[in-house]
Amino acid sequence: MNIVILLAVVLIVAILVTIFRAHTLVQVVRGKEGDPMGTSNKVNGALFMVFLILGTVLFFVYSYTEFDRYTVPVASEHGKITFNLFWITTAITTAVFILTNAALFYFAWKYRHKEGQKAHFYPHNNTLEMIWTFIPAIVLALLVFSGWKAWVKITDTAPANAEVVEIFGYQYAWASRYPGPDGKLGPFDYKLIDSDNRLGVDFSNPNAKDDFIPREIHIPKGEPVLLKIRARDVIHSVYMPHFRLQMNAVPGMPTQFWFVPTKSTADMALETGNPDFQYELVCNKICGKAHFSMRAIVVVDEKEDYEKWKAEQKSWLSKNPDYLVNIESTSPVQVAVEENVSGEEVNTSL
Repeated sequence: MNIVILLAVVLIVAILVTIFRAHTLVQVVRGKEGDPMGTSNKVNGALFMVFLILGTVLFFVYSYTEFDRYTVPVASEHGKITFNLFWITTAITTAVFILTNAALFYFAWKYRHKEGQKAHFYPHNNTLEMIWTFIPAIVLALLVFSGWKAWVKITDTAPANAEVVEIFGYQYAWASRYPGPDGKLGPFDYKLIDSDNRLGVDFSNPNAKDDFIPREIHIPKGEPVLLKIRARDVIHSVYMPHFRLQMNAVPGMPTQFWFVPTKSTADMALETGNPDFQYELVCNKICGKAHFSMRAIVVVDEKEDYEKWKAEQKSWLSKNPDYLVNIESTSPVQVAVEENVSGEEVNTSL
């Protein structure tokens, strides 16, 4: 019913506008003395100015009052850098936008049609062209250089003591993998992906045997964290808004991103006043019909709590003891049984 009423109102307005324009054209054809445009030209010019003033006021009022709704707190060291760059860029582009549009709307009012008024022919001005060419070029060059410098710093080699976490995206969920006590992630191969080993980890490798795959992603506060990112099927995007972190997960081309969390989940709950606050990892690429469901919880622990959580985790193989046995029993390359001199069997499997 509401749609029908809306359509009716739109049609009535369209009919009234059409009648008004038809009346104006009839007056012009009859050669009626006076301004053929009537008062519409002045009204339209005045409406331009009204729209300019009201639009600018509403823009600043909304931006100020709703600031907390369209921004989220920063919770990483590099996030402060990108956040500052964002607001510097926003301030410059907003100032230019307001100035250029103010001139546009003002000119629509000032230079509206007037009887006897002629346009001034102004074909060329070297000084003006130099100003609007070089000043924007210099400003943009400074912005690009600042962004490039920040990006190089952010994507530089991770510290040697960084906590390594593998993030694996697939339609339509996330999985994570951590190195065990040896501190090394085992290798992977897409050919090993099956219903049990969804990450395609080569668990026959010694470095992979103690790796664990938890249900939740945990990272330590105040410590460097290196995310090793990959995808199984299509391009996904690792997006953690509070950390100002985003990196594509590309099939066949592993990527990575390192950062330092500065606020634990508990810290952020206090800051936001939300006791149920949770960091989240979402996919920022439209990767298919269930893209909306690609959300994972990220828990930022204090260093001591993180180490305790990590020590409690059990390796994936300890939870799936039959997996490697079944794989090895069908792979003569991975398992070789030899007889020694005394006739005893020796298992030379890795």
